[in-house]
Amino acid sequence: MSVSTPEAAPLKGRTALVTGGSRGIGAAVVHRLAADGADVALTFARSGDRAQEVVDRARALGVRALALRADSADPAAVRAAVDTVHERLGGPDILVNNAGVAPFGPFEEVTAADFDHAIAVHARAAFVAAQAAVRYMGHGGRIIGIGTNLSERAPVPGATLYSTSKAALLGLNRALARELGPRGITVNLVHPGSTDTEMNPAGAEGADAERALTALGTYADPEDVAASVAHLAGPGGRRITGTAILVDAGANA
Repeated sequence: MSVSTPEAAPLKGRTALVTGGSRGIGAAVVHRLAADGADVALTFARSGDRAQEVVDRARALGVRALALRADSADPAAVRAAVDTVHERLGGPDILVNNAGVAPFGPFEEVTAADFDHAIAVHARAAFVAAQAAVRYMGHGGRIIGIGTNLSERAPVPGATLYSTSKAALLGLNRALARELGPRGITVNLVHPGSTDTEMNPAGAEGADAERALTALGTYADPEDVAASVAHLAGPGGRRITGTAILVDAGANA
């Protein structure tokens, strides 16, 4: 189906890069931005087949789409991905820093290598990608990070490294919003809570305990998170910057 009307395609003429876009929340964000008319690129670290499926689904919506192998733990690969998007699709006008890992476990068992990897993927990659992308962004550019509600509250044990590495995005978000505001570029976070993905399936052991922490008694779907990203990326987000939106069914209420 081709998307053509302004109402159906608020992002037509814009290019988005979504890191870690081959599955879960990232794949949902790619599809939603494509449905809103944006040309889309995604990075992936391992699953080329899964990434191609996401690209094919986006192209079926009538937009250009591209998958790039790039490990977010490698700064050079992150920068090269941004440059390739610019060369092949233009922009990027929208950057969604989504790539992530799930380093859950007892605090005492965290190694220095574990710490360095989580910081590299969650914090350094977001910094490097933004630094590379702003060279190409004009007025109206959007930088959107995917954080976690656990960076603001930690109601369960075992999340210390995950929360620490994701919390770094809060400082990046606020400071970068101030720095890029004069250029008309907004910078925001979306904080998912328990979301039904391969990383945290709604049918897994322990899922009922996570539901019990929410006000709505439910997991989010990846599409719920993508909807908030799309709002921030679109016309409705033009006056929103330096803030974080919780999509956690009221877990942090």
